[in-house]
Amino acid sequence: MASSSMEGSMPTMDEYEALLSTTDVELLKRAWRSEKAAPEILRYDFDLVGRVTEQLQLMEETVDEKSTSGADPLSLSLYQMDLDRTLFLLRSYLRIRIQKIEKYMFHIRKSDELWNRLSKGEKDFASRCIDDLKHHLEESVLSKLPENYQSVEKQSVISEEDDMVPEPRLDTFVLCRSKEYLSGIQLEDGPVEDRSKLFEMEPGVLYFICYKSIKPLVESGKIDLL
Repeated sequence: MASSSMEGSMPTMDEYEALLSTTDVELLKRAWRSEKAAPEILRYDFDLVGRVTEQLQLMEETVDEKSTSGADPLSLSLYQMDLDRTLFLLRSYLRIRIQKIEKYMFHIRKSDELWNRLSKGEKDFASRCIDDLKHHLEESVLSKLPENYQSVEKQSVISEEDDMVPEPRLDTFVLCRSKEYLSGIQLEDGPVEDRSKLFEMEPGVLYFICYKSIKPLVESGKIDLL
């Protein structure tokens, strides 16, 4: 009777694989892949980065303890491998975001939606970059140009838009995979007559599609970029 109760509490293989796929390291890997593939900067995952940072501290403490206590070298190397892999993912995730900020800082700063996707540290970094670049351009180039051409964002004062500000190409095609069945997706590419057709996505199937068509679904976490 007791044996039957114990067996009933054991997770199935599908449940075990689902558990592995939702560990913080796996979630960080998904966030890293999506950030790497997305043409624009995505929302900073405060909770995930915080949890992973705490786990890294615990892993470093474990490696230090095992290295000083004469633990089995194989066991120590496995702990070190997990630590290095997680640290690489976190650093790469943050580095990709910094590169996007450096490239699109003026575009990000003028949009409240994009600005609020950044962490406090990223906002401070972006603000310093904008101030430093403006100062450098004003001192080295803009001050020597006619008054109508001294703007950092516009080619001239008569420009209606900030035509000197680089923006991400949202019409870029990306490889993606849906976590669930999705319908009613409006295509943003191809012939005009085809754009009225609604697109469907099956879970687990790979699709190569215009990022602009799935942008809201990526932001809501229903689609992972690869």
